[in-house]
Parts: sequence; structure tokens; C-alpha cells
Amino acid sequence: MFKRVLYLLMLFTLLALAGCAGFGGGSVQDEFGQAFDPNKLPAQDELPKFSAETARSGMPNGWNFYRIAPYKKNTVYRLESYQGRTVLSANSKTSASGLAVKLRPRQVNNLWLQWEWKALSSIPEADNAERYNDDAPLRILVAFDGNKSKLPLKEKMNFEMASLISGQEMPYATLMYIWSGKSPVDTIITNAHTSRIKMIVVDSGWENLGSWHNHQRDLTADYKRAYGETPGEIIGIALLTDTDNTKSEARAIYGDIELIRKNPK
Repeated sequence: MFKRVLYLLMLFTLLALAGCAGFGGGSVQDEFGQAFDPNKLPAQDELPKFSAETARSGMPNGWNFYRIAPYKKNTVYRLESYQGRTVLSANSKTSASGLAVKLRPRQVNNLWLQWEWKALSSIPEADNAERYNDDAPLRILVAFDGNKSKLPLKEKMNFEMASLISGQEMPYATLMYIWSGKSPVDTIITNAHTSRIKMIVVDSGWENLGSWHNHQRDLTADYKRAYGETPGEIIGIALLTDTDNTKSEARAIYGDIELIRKNPK
């Protein structure tokens, strides 16, 4: 699981999502087996909308494929016409890979993350509080920059190991919004190997499969609750549907994901 986490965060360096903390050196293989250099990925001001595209195979414009590990199967993502609009479908068969966007760093004050998603099938064995069953039909990850020099020695060593394994840096901190099979809504789950990943459960259980779930999250409030400090700048967004740990299958749909600046009350 630790290697998996590090490769996952390699995405965020794909972003400078890492730096988002910054992609380091090396290349990553895209969905079609062609190498690209994460350092050359352009940073974007906004998250590209799936609904602005037409149904087709291949990467949605502005999103980049990332592999969790070279020995993992790839989750299949596809733009589909669904209920009169274009959405992103995810089909995972004992697989784990995702899509990511590198963003120009931005302040988090009054910034909200808004999205909708739908799980179409359950993962009965999934338990995000248990490292060997940590799968989810839907995940959205937000990467934050920060001062790594103030972190405990253990976390600095984790960062060094991530850099050695992936050739890239981990982001300072990650919020991961998940649909969990067993943990209650609003539970915050700390990754078993690093405190720099906090999972926040926004949907739970399998009773509401096939229904759209809409969410708006105050990123500053969630970050303070998860980490007990004020967040740094946001540097990337990613999504992930994975069933590799439970060796199962799952289908899900992502609608548009947006960052919205609200006026303070």
C-alpha cells in the first residue's frame, strides 16, 4: 500500500499536482503507452469540464493520465453521452489509475470544490480504514503546497522515499474526498503510512447506487479540520477509481468538477 500511495502522489508531482509540489524528473506512460515528461505539462487556470466535450475515447482535454504503479492494471476512463450531457465514466477491473490536472497555484481563501458523481456498482469488501481493502468507486484529490521543512522527520523520510521511488516529489498535503463502503460520512481517515494524506468521507454505503450525489466543500474548513492548520496554495486536482486491493470490479460516473470562489458571509 505504501508504494501505491507514493505512486499516487507521483501524480501530484505530475502536477506540480506535486508541486503541485512539482513533478520531478523522469517520464510517465500515458494511457496509450506513450511517454511524456511531467515537467512539460502546462499549468491551467481552471479545471476543464467534461460536459464541454463530445463523447469519445481518449483523454479529456486538459486532463492527464497517471499510473499508480507499472504493475497495476489501468482503470478505463471514457467520455460518454449520459442523460443528455457528456460525463466521464470509469470502469475498474482489479485496476488503479486516474486522471489529473496541474493548476497554477492559487489561494484557498473562500474557495470551494463543487462536483457531482454517481456510483453504479458496489465494492462489498472495500474498507478505507483497512489498508489491504482500501478501494473506492469514486475519489477526488486536492493537492496543496506548503513548507516541508517543518514536518516531522518521519514525514521527511517518506518524502525522500517517494522521490527515490518515483523520481518526483510528493505534495505537502493532500485532501482526498471519497465514496466509502463502510466509514460514516464526515469521517476523516489518515493514511496508514503518511499523515500527509487525509481521506474525507462524503458518501457512504451502497444504498444509493445509481443516483447523482452533489457536493460542495469549503476547502479551507476541510483542510483545517484534517490538518489543524491553515492551508497553502492549491496546486492540482485528480480523480481515481480503484479496485486493485479488493480484486473486484466497479463502475462509476464523474460529472464536472469545479473550483468556485464564494463571497465571504
